[in-house]
Amino acid sequence: MVDYAKTRAWRSGDVRHAYTARDTILYALGIGAASDPLDARQLRLVYEKNLVALPTMATVLASPGAWMRDNAELGINFANMVHGEQSVQMHAALPPSGILLGRSRVARLVDKGEGKGAVMHVEKELWHEATNQLVAVSEQVLFLRGDGGFSQGSGGDEPASAPMPVPDRAPDRVITLPTRSDQAVLYRLSGDLNPLHIDPAFAAKAGFVRPILHGLATYGFACRGLVEAFCDSDPSKLKAIRARMSAPVFPGDTIRLECWRLDDRIAFQARVTEREALVLSHGWALT
Repeated sequence: MVDYAKTRAWRSGDVRHAYTARDTILYALGIGAASDPLDARQLRLVYEKNLVALPTMATVLASPGAWMRDNAELGINFANMVHGEQSVQMHAALPPSGILLGRSRVARLVDKGEGKGAVMHVEKELWHEATNQLVAVSEQVLFLRGDGGFSQGSGGDEPASAPMPVPDRAPDRVITLPTRSDQAVLYRLSGDLNPLHIDPAFAAKAGFVRPILHGLATYGFACRGLVEAFCDSDPSKLKAIRARMSAPVFPGDTIRLECWRLDDRIAFQARVTEREALVLSHGWALT
């Protein structure tokens, strides 16, 4: 059973991450950038000349690793954990290279009840080592299936506010984002080496007909589409992005990003055209 007090008090300490232009380019390729290498806007994400980084790259920098698995005393069943939502809030433009310090903590731990699981919010701050400037704050929302029931006599936080659904009308803009058959093979080189995304036998044991694309890669695809469509291909204009990862994408699928412009906020969701499956829901971004 989850130990609420120990888990809620968990802190990573400083995680130092030195990265280069090569890492930034590799991340951009992992989320489908430069599908048209003659497009100057796309080249900015993959060419070291005037290189820029997408905000969602903050999710793969200075991460604390599989700390839930490595700290058995917390009582978290790592195998039953699902990454459900992700947000990134930018406080400064993400440098295309440099040294960042990541500081992660459990910000909220909600008990849904015995047999219903728990919801854990893990917040990560990214600080620029040289200037001590806060660059970004990201938040993972993790569903701990089967880990509920711990709050009887040991605490538990109130649930976060439910995210807003997209408007009940036709989208203002639809963006088509093809993925490559080797998309997961590329994306995993940014740090997530889970065999679910490359090993067919492992994927089959997990109940999938073939390896699936990383949820954070789908999230990154959405970010790239929003930056191109609403930010004049300038990543620094996107101030925040959040979405719920509601179903997997298979490498080779075509993502259809449906967007609604609401003043400075963009509501969005994403489907794959091959199955009409909703893969991102309750999405919003600030520009």
